[in-house]
Amino acid sequence: MTMKQKAPDAVKVLCVDDEEYILNSLKRLFIDEEFEVITALSGQAGLALLADTNNVGVIISDQRMPGMLGAEFLHACRTVAPDAARILLTGYSDLTSTIDAINNGGLSRYLGKPWNDEELLMVVRDALQQYTLIIENRRLNGVVQQQNEELQEWNKNLKGRVLAQTITLRQKNEELYLTLQRIKQSYESMIVALAGLVKLREQSLFQHACNVADLSRSVAIKAGITPYGVENIRVAALLHDLGKLGIPERILHLTPEQLNPEELRVYQTHAIRGQMALHMIEELRPAGILIRHHHEHFDGSGFPDRLGGSDIPLGARIIAFADFIDNTFTGQTATTLELALDQAEELGGSRLDPQLQRLFERVAANLYGLETDRFTGTVTEREISPFELQSGMTLSRHIYTGSGVLLLRQGTVLDDFKREAIQRFYTFDPTNQGVFVMLR
Repeated sequence: MTMKQKAPDAVKVLCVDDEEYILNSLKRLFIDEEFEVITALSGQAGLALLADTNNVGVIISDQRMPGMLGAEFLHACRTVAPDAARILLTGYSDLTSTIDAINNGGLSRYLGKPWNDEELLMVVRDALQQYTLIIENRRLNGVVQQQNEELQEWNKNLKGRVLAQTITLRQKNEELYLTLQRIKQSYESMIVALAGLVKLREQSLFQHACNVADLSRSVAIKAGITPYGVENIRVAALLHDLGKLGIPERILHLTPEQLNPEELRVYQTHAIRGQMALHMIEELRPAGILIRHHHEHFDGSGFPDRLGGSDIPLGARIIAFADFIDNTFTGQTATTLELALDQAEELGGSRLDPQLQRLFERVAANLYGLETDRFTGTVTEREISPFELQSGMTLSRHIYTGSGVLLLRQGTVLDDFKREAIQRFYTFDPTNQGVFVMLR
């Protein structure tokens, strides 16, 4: 096989591993790619090479290396090459150090060893595409700034020139908007990756986290919390069990009443562990605070800080209520959901915030896809045009496209993304009826 010639200014991928055969395997895997592969046998050598090399878009590092662990190396790389995507190769036994790499190294992705060749190729290609977008975004920002300065000097009477330049600027703004959307998508991918760590530990924890996130988000919207606050609550609810990754398996499978004092102390650290796992990521610190306090009780008897009443952040009170509902509701029937809601009501004022009871009763049945008599006579249904939909509305029936594809399920609470998706599908695959929503 003949190696393809790389352009002198081709983007580079730095691979670091203390095993020569691993580096050779990576070189063979990437031999037909457009990028150039450079290698180092240690974290120290990698940093030295990185300091003397331009246009490094991806850094791949093994975790277990003598002298400097992969997590430490990736953390140091943030200063030398802040725009480069950082990928950690690690084993399942290294979950604690993987969390450290996420916190301190700005980890873009982690992969298990031995890796899957196709998956690694796809991850590296996507990371290089993101790196290219960041570099291009910086260039475009410079172009826009320069052009704005030029606009101030132009003669106002040169209408034709101004019009032509306005078209160009509009195109550049559209490119910038797409870049920002990709960055937003990367943020969401990071949240999903963190939630995936919980899934590695236990599938039921992951499904529970998704249910708690859906419940908490819907209640937060009903409570009139700002979109920023709703997003923090959603993220915290999705990751509220992240701290359990460091808790022994035996302790997790016992109830608090079955634990001895030392085991109970270890179990109660998971809320703080969850907060600390997110603390080094500035954007996730508000969510970390909610994770810390989601086991506080309304009467002040909870943990870790024994806060009570309104001293507990509202988002943490919402997550605690949703956590209780999903843990208590096990039968997947309307009757068992009613029992869970009744138990929650009994705990109002002691463990749970009683003012949240009504909000959870209104959304729980819809999100679990069950009908309950608790609000008989208080819910009405209305058929409206998809272009009359508003964020926060709840679907009372499934939505199908004109060709019969299920688009969204009954009980879904609409946000801007879902509302715009419905309107797009009704435009190019219309049906002969409108959208049915609940009115309270």
